[in-house]
Amino acid sequence: MRRARREHGWAHHCPREPRAAMLRSVSATIAERATSGKAARSEVRRGSHGDWAPAPDRPDPIALLEEQAATRDQSLVPIRHGRMAASAFAFFRGAAYVMAADLAETPSSGITVQLCGDAHLSNFGGFAAPDRRLVFDLNDFDETLPGPWEWDVKRLAASLAVAGRESGFDEGERRRIVTGTVGFYREAMRTLAGMRNLDVWYSRVDFESVYAEVRSRLDPSALKQLRHNRDKALRKDSLRALSKLTEVVDGERRLISDPPLIVPISQVAEDHGLGDRATVDERIRELLRGYRSTLNGELRRLLDGYRYVDVAFKVVGVGSVGTRAWIVLLLGRDGDDPLFLQVKEAQRSVLEPFAQRSAFKNQGQRVVEGQRLMQATGDIMLGWIRTIGLDDQERDFYIRQLWDWKASAEVEAMDATALELYGRLCGGTLARGHARSGDRVAIASYLGRGDRFDHAIADFSERYADQNERDHQALLDAVAAGRVKAQTGI
Repeated sequence: MRRARREHGWAHHCPREPRAAMLRSVSATIAERATSGKAARSEVRRGSHGDWAPAPDRPDPIALLEEQAATRDQSLVPIRHGRMAASAFAFFRGAAYVMAADLAETPSSGITVQLCGDAHLSNFGGFAAPDRRLVFDLNDFDETLPGPWEWDVKRLAASLAVAGRESGFDEGERRRIVTGTVGFYREAMRTLAGMRNLDVWYSRVDFESVYAEVRSRLDPSALKQLRHNRDKALRKDSLRALSKLTEVVDGERRLISDPPLIVPISQVAEDHGLGDRATVDERIRELLRGYRSTLNGELRRLLDGYRYVDVAFKVVGVGSVGTRAWIVLLLGRDGDDPLFLQVKEAQRSVLEPFAQRSAFKNQGQRVVEGQRLMQATGDIMLGWIRTIGLDDQERDFYIRQLWDWKASAEVEAMDATALELYGRLCGGTLARGHARSGDRVAIASYLGRGDRFDHAIADFSERYADQNERDHQALLDAVAAGRVKAQTGI
């Protein structure tokens, strides 16, 4: 059934030869690209994006979650379900696969970009650029894949509607938030369409510029929270991780034990019969040598300045819970020169059954290449490996720094004005990410100057928020009936 749904959705809404492919011909003039985008309106009306209803043969959302769970660590799946059950917004965060199946049935202009794949509002945030300035961008690319640009926009817009309901905002406030976000995406895309290629590539959002722009529009408490988030991010680095996540054992730094959230390799090795510590450590060093080969030459030299110390299993996120994730501690000049790496499993994108197969055989490389393509600036330590897991299955992983000034918005603390401003920031950031890979001229032309598309997406978002509430209730019912297990409070 999934294959039939995929072929029906893609063939009906996304031509097999997209009008403006991600790797477009450089011979097309600006006028031709604009004409192509405008012509798409006659085939896919902008207002049609709001005409959403669940398909008659819509898959059971719990069945989709169970399908995902089949490839995950079974001991952690109840934690994932427990976190998703906490609220409608928490469910939405973990239900990227469920929404991907729904998005496959929605209209598309046929213009392809590199998608984030899970562009909900909590997957944007701050982090350190290589020049050590705090920047704002998308920060989660587990599901990245080429596909229709509308899918990311709809995921972001629906997340705002769901979050707005959670915060008790009325329908008028939610509509203003969503139309403001989509309108800012549209206006940003028009601006980007008029920019030179290199200017688009260099464009980024610095935190200080955001702070200067919004400080006169936020109330004192919201401004205080914004400053608090900035200061908290600047403290969240490898030295902070060293103090929070390690302890000294027999004169050597070791990662702490806090099961089931953090389990050191010494305990994992004992539980799985992996051999003595020396054997395990050599295996980790071998994997790090494989990771080293995916870095640029100068970064290999940087990595060579660190020695491997310890590794531990670590549970992360909401939707990611159940995928295998590890943290690796390395030390450089001395004991106060740490480098923490996160090694996170990369499975196939949830978009793949409904879009196109990844060009990369290694799913970790898919994540890294997609991140590099969409982000204005990013983690210099991004890389990937493939290895045999504890269950003797071959698995792909991507690697990044664990904490590098990571800043996350506290959405639940935002009033309607703050959420509207934050949504606009996300909308503009998403437009820039899409403009780096897709035909920004064609997308801008399709969207036009009016707000027809903005209001259509606001209609879609409310309808999808209704569906998300029904799906969340279905999870609660499944837990109550014993169909799925949920472990809360972790």
